[in-house]
Amino acid sequence: MSLEKYQAVDREQLALDINAIQRDILGKTDMSDFHHLKKIERWGRLCTGLGYATAWIIPNPISAYLISQGNFTRWTTVAHHILHRGYDKIDGIPKHYTSKGFAKGWRRYWDWLDWMYPAAWDVEHNDIHHYHLGEEIDPDQVEFNMQKLRNSNIPRWGRYVLLGIMAATWKIIYYASSTLTEYRAIEAKKSGGTRGKLSRLDMWNPLKPAGKDLWLSCMLPYSLVHFVVIPLLFIPLGIVAVTNVFLNVLFAEILTNLHSFLVIGPNHTGDDVMMFDSKAKGKGEFYLRQIVGSVNYPSGTNMLDFLHGWLNYQIEHHLWPEMTASQYQKAQPRVKAVCEKHNIPYIQESVFTRLMKTLDVMTGKTSMLRPNLI
Repeated sequence: MSLEKYQAVDREQLALDINAIQRDILGKTDMSDFHHLKKIERWGRLCTGLGYATAWIIPNPISAYLISQGNFTRWTTVAHHILHRGYDKIDGIPKHYTSKGFAKGWRRYWDWLDWMYPAAWDVEHNDIHHYHLGEEIDPDQVEFNMQKLRNSNIPRWGRYVLLGIMAATWKIIYYASSTLTEYRAIEAKKSGGTRGKLSRLDMWNPLKPAGKDLWLSCMLPYSLVHFVVIPLLFIPLGIVAVTNVFLNVLFAEILTNLHSFLVIGPNHTGDDVMMFDSKAKGKGEFYLRQIVGSVNYPSGTNMLDFLHGWLNYQIEHHLWPEMTASQYQKAQPRVKAVCEKHNIPYIQESVFTRLMKTLDVMTGKTSMLRPNLI
């Protein structure tokens, strides 16, 4: 998008058009949206069940993938939309399907047990990332986060190797600590204190307060349940069965990391996607940034969306984080039409095409757009 086109967008009219879609769709949130979520949740639970039901037989990619898809769905579709308060206004649904009850206390172990501490991910993603998209304060801004690699002396092939390793482990090595750091910093600020800048060593050292927090809140709960407790449940079938389950769970962990990296990393990255040097002023400018700073993938059917974890509606999701999963399917064609009306680029490409653009930015081959540098 050229600077002239970016500046020429009528922000006030854009806000009116986007708000009209919001009133029409969000105003009709009802039990059908909840039933849709329950259906997708059942698909994820079915994948998990089938994966574990066959995991004891032999280490194999099918069982590992099914376990992985179940984990992926719990995060990207179920936890994501519930914690964004998408279902909070539906009367009559169980409390644990609302942001106030989901994954709270012991329910974390049933609703959404992942490497990330739920409250920490909620703050880092739902608050900071969503309302500072593409800014330096955005904890998920890829170009900022990869500056050391982009400016390093490592040959380009070596950078791609490092990114492959990172993609296979990124929830563990990046997301768990990043979300918890942001969460504790905000907690400290609310209580009138401060939390200084933490070194990576301090963050992972269990003898340091921050490291102890990370291990007790993130590392141990997930790893003990998935890599110890679950495999040991198969001990009546013998030690070989326990070992097979462990290996399949380990393989599934790698697949989940790769799958989530594939669909999350490219959502706001590429040499045709914008990043910003300051906070948005006004609703129209905010809406415009969510569009030109985000990328969609092919969408429109439940199965296609299920495989993408509903992250293929990233433009719509950033316009309205509080929508339900089913509502994005209704909003997408209308948002695309509004973008055409205002001559705003609406990027929607294969996730694999977007991955290559993301890797190019991460390795320093290309850079993202900025309004003052176009």
